[in-house]
Amino acid sequence: LKGLALQIGSFTLRRIKAATNNFDAANKIGEGGFGPVYKGLLSDGTTIAVKQLSSKSKQGNREFVTEIGMISALQHPHLVKLYGCCIEGNQLLLVYEYMENNSLARALFGPEEFQLKLDWWTRHKICVGIARGLAYLHEESRLKIVHRDIKATNVLLDKDLNPKISDFGLAKLDEEDNTHISTKIAGTYGYMAPEYAMHGYLTDKADIYSFGIVALEVVSGRSNTSSPKKEECFYLLDWARFLKERGNLIDLVDRRLSSHFDKEEALALIKVALMCTNATPALRPPMSSVVSMLEGKVAIPVLDSEGAMMTDEQIEAMRKHFRGDEHQAIGENITKSMSTDGPWTGTASSASANDLYPILLDTDYWQKRE
Repeated sequence: LKGLALQIGSFTLRRIKAATNNFDAANKIGEGGFGPVYKGLLSDGTTIAVKQLSSKSKQGNREFVTEIGMISALQHPHLVKLYGCCIEGNQLLLVYEYMENNSLARALFGPEEFQLKLDWWTRHKICVGIARGLAYLHEESRLKIVHRDIKATNVLLDKDLNPKISDFGLAKLDEEDNTHISTKIAGTYGYMAPEYAMHGYLTDKADIYSFGIVALEVVSGRSNTSSPKKEECFYLLDWARFLKERGNLIDLVDRRLSSHFDKEEALALIKVALMCTNATPALRPPMSSVVSMLEGKVAIPVLDSEGAMMTDEQIEAMRKHFRGDEHQAIGENITKSMSTDGPWTGTASSASANDLYPILLDTDYWQKRE
């Protein structure tokens, strides 16, 4: 570990302040789960992104550097590159490569002036890239990292719209032990696998579930949840399953693409996403298999039709959740999952539900289930 720690660059606080103009608000480009992010310009002309971590870290500086050194050893074309860190006083700063096109979330469903017109080829490339990055974290790297918080805001886009996963390994900095049961949930509601959100059971299968949600968002151009009417909010995942029941999966494709997309690729991507979001963790494919399926190297298995069905109890739990009853449920530690294999019960996550945008329901959506 000592050798790994030496691989990171050391930045002085003075140098970072100069690069960010003393953390000027005009240079703030984001607010992540671990702290604010600033754009900076080094004296050699290199543009950087500086993540200002919370000073509440329980770990000492030496442990922090060791963990960061381990993270910096992870090098892949689809992971955001960590240049180094700065530890001075109560400041814990991480210095990353700058990603010109911000996050996938902003590109897809941010404010209209920030949205990007992503054609089908680019969307497919983004999903394959995310899958490759996760396959590296799960199966190829020495550390075997579980990200825990895969979502559209944690996928950044470079100047050529290549996707790179950010915040990988950061949850590890605040981990209490190395068991599969996590008492501190690090994730975002709506993207978390039910077994992790409800029970804290964490394996790479949780990331695979989250990838499936992100893939559905990329295909549809819609965020995973929310609607103009709270009582009609629903999961994009359930909408995909509903379309599958009706044999109209292709209707999930973003209408902004019109007919300018590859129908076979779109159906393949949706089917793989549904496999990844299977309620049973063991039935979710490993990310290396996901990559092979998306690249057309391996045939996609026939989806189990029963996996699309939801019980009346789960649908009612879904309705209550999106009417706002989840706040009461969280207080009582009885939050229920919206998965098809439940109901899951257990302690609720502390994750927030930000970055969610309205989508309209098909008028017969709930009627078909009553």
